[in-house]
Amino acid sequence: QLQASGGGLVQAGGSLRLSCTSSGRTISTDTVGWFRQAPGKERALVAAGTWSDGTTYYADSVKGRFTLSRDSAKNTLYLQMNHLKPEDTAVYYCAVRSISSIGYYHYEYGYWGQGTLVTVSS
Repeated sequence: QLQASGGGLVQAGGSLRLSCTSSGRTISTDTVGWFRQAPGKERALVAAGTWSDGTTYYADSVKGRFTLSRDSAKNTLYLQMNHLKPEDTAVYYCAVRSISSIGYYHYEYGYWGQGTLVTVSS
């Protein structure tokens, strides 16, 4: 089970850190990713990481502003989001894929957290 948290309301230019904690399943060997879904839009990959070889992926829209990290001892994945923009407003989901390669589409991930809302005001 994945539990996402850390969303909230922030002004443009601000920062948030999202957390995704896995209970009952270790994520140290999986591929983990953060997706977001804005109203009326499809769920899209924001960032993903394959810890077995350190491969990471960031969507162009967040590159240089968002950073993935993890705490293996806590079985937790983080998404640090800096310099937030109104267009980052969405529900953010963490997801796990039990294959050690980046998956770019939501259907490639089998385990999902419940989503956390990020709202960036202008």
